[in-house]
Amino acid sequence: MTDKMEFDKEMAAEYDRGVRRTLPTYDSMFKLVQAYLRANIIQQESVLIIGAGGGNELATLGPTNPEWTFTAVDPAPPMLDFARMKAIDLKIDDRVEFIEGTVDDVTEEKLFGAATCMLVLHFIEDIDEKRILLKKIRHHLSPGAPFVMASMYGNPSDPSFNELFALWKAYWLDSTNLTETEVNEMEKTVRKLSFIPEEEIVRLLREDGFGNIAKFFTTNMFGGWICKAE
Repeated sequence: MTDKMEFDKEMAAEYDRGVRRTLPTYDSMFKLVQAYLRANIIQQESVLIIGAGGGNELATLGPTNPEWTFTAVDPAPPMLDFARMKAIDLKIDDRVEFIEGTVDDVTEEKLFGAATCMLVLHFIEDIDEKRILLKKIRHHLSPGAPFVMASMYGNPSDPSFNELFALWKAYWLDSTNLTETEVNEMEKTVRKLSFIPEEEIVRLLREDGFGNIAKFFTTNMFGGWICKAE
């Protein structure tokens, strides 16, 4: 895929505003994530955050859960810098280990009491690479540990997929000053992401070591799933 999204400094600066345009219920989703983790992990736990760039998981979970520590992983230096700045501003940076890289760069034997992987899976093009990521996250979780994942999803060959994209486009036009031409160009980029149907996502989770799988969130082309390491 030649036009893969790259999170450079400019895109990182725009991320906080843009993600809430493309996913209008973004903040509500994170409130649900926190509620699920609070209900399912013990007090003093370490949380693995895959795709931590931007720092919104840290901003949601860090200040209100002072007994938790975090390992924040992201391959994009500008995005990780944003996360680091938020952690410093919130005075939680002493509880965060930042890793510029992927789950492969997490210490092999380290186990976590919970993990999140929010809005990452659709950036991974190959289905086998998606599977490898989920297997490695499972490898780092204690049995029974909660895992939360959110991703864009859908079947591009289904007519409903185009209807959802039409709504996505309408929302951008309705809530920004972008022209239709600009939104059309953005749509071309988004359509090149790796969309897979919901049943495929659930199958991957199940086959890669997760149970108690439930869909907790959906908005347009975005879905969220909660589950536990088996």
